[in-house]
Amino acid sequence: MNITIEVNNRTIQAHKGDTILEALNRNGIRVPTLCNMTDLTPSGACRLCVVEVEGRDNLVTSCSHVVENGMRIMTHSPRVVRARKTLVELLLANHPDDCLYCERNGFCELQDLAAELHIRERKVLRKSFTQKLDLSSPSIVRDPAKCILCGRCIRVCDEVQSVSTFEFVNRGCNMYVGTTLSRDLNFSNCIGCGQCVLVCPTGALHERQNVAEVMDALSNPDLIPVVQIAPSISVSVATEFGLKPSKDVNGLLYNALRKIGFRYVFDTAFAADVAAIEMAAELIDRKGKGSNLPMFSSCCPAWVKFVEQWYPDYIPALSAVKSPQQVMGSLIRNYFATENELNPSKIFSVSVMPCLAKKFEAQREEMTTRGLSDVDTVLSTRELVRLIKLYGIDIQGIESQHPDKPFNIRSSSGKLFGISGGSAEALARVVYHKLTSKELNDSKITEVKIVSGVKAFSFNADEQTFTFAVVNGLKNIHSILPVLMGGDVKLDYIEVMACPGGCVNGGGQPYVDEEKYVKLRAKAIIEIDEAEGIKCATRNPAVQSIYDEFLGETGSEKAKKFLYTRYSKREVLL
Repeated sequence: MNITIEVNNRTIQAHKGDTILEALNRNGIRVPTLCNMTDLTPSGACRLCVVEVEGRDNLVTSCSHVVENGMRIMTHSPRVVRARKTLVELLLANHPDDCLYCERNGFCELQDLAAELHIRERKVLRKSFTQKLDLSSPSIVRDPAKCILCGRCIRVCDEVQSVSTFEFVNRGCNMYVGTTLSRDLNFSNCIGCGQCVLVCPTGALHERQNVAEVMDALSNPDLIPVVQIAPSISVSVATEFGLKPSKDVNGLLYNALRKIGFRYVFDTAFAADVAAIEMAAELIDRKGKGSNLPMFSSCCPAWVKFVEQWYPDYIPALSAVKSPQQVMGSLIRNYFATENELNPSKIFSVSVMPCLAKKFEAQREEMTTRGLSDVDTVLSTRELVRLIKLYGIDIQGIESQHPDKPFNIRSSSGKLFGISGGSAEALARVVYHKLTSKELNDSKITEVKIVSGVKAFSFNADEQTFTFAVVNGLKNIHSILPVLMGGDVKLDYIEVMACPGGCVNGGGQPYVDEEKYVKLRAKAIIEIDEAEGIKCATRNPAVQSIYDEFLGETGSEKAKKFLYTRYSKREVLL
């Protein structure tokens, strides 16, 4: 049901039950806010979204007030603008003046608001801030001096990720955002997903930078720099270079990275094909034995750490196959180096990932072979953009190229790993093909209803029924585990992606101010899958060559040595 309201002397339509802010946004009227988050209950904490409503003595927060029929609103009256300006001036009073050196310079919402409100001088005396910089985490840097108490990190960590690493400490003018029990991030229950970084409006939270380390390696004549690019990267960076949103620029990235100085450039989607084949063999074996089912995905390191901390009893249910990042790193060190007569210790292996937890995963002691890490360092998507711009590469002016052999062909299933539900579909295709030697198509898949927030499907292969579930975002894991414990539903495989939407919405992806861009990235990957001919990993000739020349059979001793790992319980203060 629509109702009529008047905004800035213009009549507009609003839905009954809308907040004022929702009605304004739907009608293309922008009101600034620092605390409001899509799909979460409004808190009205920052007060920047205040508007003037006829008949009300005080300004009202548009994010938390519901529209009423006939309501007359002024969004930018002199009184409203003065109030917003005062609020921003108060925030700036306790904020460092180091914008030129800040990681979020140019992408800072506080900076944008100060410019919009034309704040050009400090009118409130600054209060000194004593909390120290937290550099303990391999994934995330926390700078409390730049925190503006918007509460976004607390809410996304608690209400979306169900981790609750952050909390408000003290009250009034002594309030600050701290970690639970004041532990440094690396010693807290943080899983490193980086969703807090995506929602932070300032530089209070940002990824740990590894660009300098990569540049040193590129200029070191004794090292052989090698790089791999995750499946979701190519559809996430186009707007950063002035191209159409979600345009697939994989070929351009290969060329750009070679121009920067990388000796070899690979596509992690190839390793996703290898991982899917090994996971299929593992799942078929488990189903035959009836043990450790359902098998949980292990390609998301934030989810793996979540299990190690909260649900250690489910560790045996995790797939023992390494993530595609680590599979590729291992193949580079242990196969590619030998085939090309390279010294594995001289290879500097870099991965470009959408996920900040990948930085943590790469330095895990379980991800080493013969004393060498599978991957030396990890760049986020944002760091990749900085690196390309730093080296002066004109993405729009270069030609598309292919990745290097022997990892130069991928199936479209490998690309699907970048979205929620993608690894489940890729695995289903391999399982079906292994058991029937035929392709799995949509007509052979049946949707299964389990619980709210969890999607599931089943298919039949070789007189067996396989049922897969997809958990999109960590919050939903709590709805499916009680069902599993109760034995009400029998599942064979459960894919869990920590970040809602999957890797296209990873914590290391470019900052976007609209959710539609994340959906466009997912849509682009789906369109790639629909358009390409090789849809199943088992039909990838390059993968088959690796098995013929190096790994042998799926699940072989050599495969388990180089492509499998282990996980163990983590003791943290929850």
